[in-house]
Amino acid sequence: MFTLDAEGNRVYTLQKVVDGQATKSAHPARFSPDDKYSRQRVTTKRRFGLLLTQQPGTASWTPE
Repeated sequence: MFTLDAEGNRVYTLQKVVDGQATKSAHPARFSPDDKYSRQRVTTKRRFGLLLTQQPGTASWTPE
């Protein structure tokens, strides 16, 4: 679990609530190969420009 400090850095803790603020999980969500809704999620992200490949400055390959 973690919270963000004033500078935006993660502060890790074992508590669920710190200073009246709910903490967030420090681990990614579980992956399931039987995910029924992955196609809909990708379609929605593509529609609204939220895919990582659609973000500026995130290309892993740059032309010379």
